[in-house]
Amino acid sequence: MSGIDESAVFYPLSIAVLTVSDTRDEATDTSGKLLAERLAEAGHKLADRAIVKDEVEAIRNWIERWISEPSVDVVISTGGTGFSPRDVTPEAVKPLFCRKMDGFAILFHQISQANIGVATLQSRAFAGQAQDTFIFCLPGSNGACRDGWDHILALEFDSRHKPCSLAGMIPRLRHVCS
Repeated sequence: MSGIDESAVFYPLSIAVLTVSDTRDEATDTSGKLLAERLAEAGHKLADRAIVKDEVEAIRNWIERWISEPSVDVVISTGGTGFSPRDVTPEAVKPLFCRKMDGFAILFHQISQANIGVATLQSRAFAGQAQDTFIFCLPGSNGACRDGWDHILALEFDSRHKPCSLAGMIPRLRHVCS
């Protein structure tokens, strides 16, 4: 049966949040703030948070920095996943993957379709793994971040989720799903 096993141990993850935007700053970054608040409320640790312009090299530099940091389990980015000429998050991040998580995009689009209809086609949300770090790239809207966190990530990051959660795939927590 799928769900949270309240009798199991909760293991917090260390999660970095990257906002990709040409227009946001710390005061106006509502989607990054939403993700940081949600992960803290869930009991996880905010490892780091940054805002970067929609530029392949800038995005890739932050992601590579966090991949190389053993204390960062997961990276969540918000923004740069659309179809405007400046939206380059997939081009920056996907080449770093050793594994793609195709199911994340499928599930995200199913959830998104219920809220915004066929406009979900304008998103290139995606996820994968680079070395031992899991990376999830969400659109930049608060609604998309809320949908991604509330309906997917909150459950997948909770070590008590059964039959198994992504937490059990983190090297230091591999015993959780054994």
